[in-house]
Amino acid sequence: MNVLAPLSTIMTTDLITVVSSDKLEKIKGIFDANKIHHIPVVDGKEIVGIISKQDMLYFLKGMANKEEEDLLNEARLQHYKAEDIMTLGIAKLESTDRIAVALEVFKENLFHAIPIVDNNELQGIVTTYDIIVAVADHNTVS
Repeated sequence: MNVLAPLSTIMTTDLITVVSSDKLEKIKGIFDANKIHHIPVVDGKEIVGIISKQDMLYFLKGMANKEEEDLLNEARLQHYKAEDIMTLGIAKLESTDRIAVALEVFKENLFHAIPIVDNNELQGIVTTYDIIVAVADHNTVS
């Protein structure tokens, strides 16, 4: 993998997004139906936050009694919205930034996804998984 290549060469562009008013029930359904761990929260094409699968699991972490936990979680999913659990103030990079910049951000922080924004519009996302795939593909022996 060429760490001097732009992020556009490895970022995921086929994104599933939600708006801040979407109910957590919808967001949980997205996580359950797709093999993803981060969902950008947008206002038009501008990113306003991000929800990780871990954010959702932490929010739903409940009581010891399984029956009560299920009822409480069902109510939470129907009444709370993306804006209630999304992470604000997220790091963002541009598609022309180099992969090495993303590696430094991942190394210095505890999150695993960086939204890619050009001219205030969400273009894609780079995750630690994208980096792993790029390294594995580059090192595959034919």
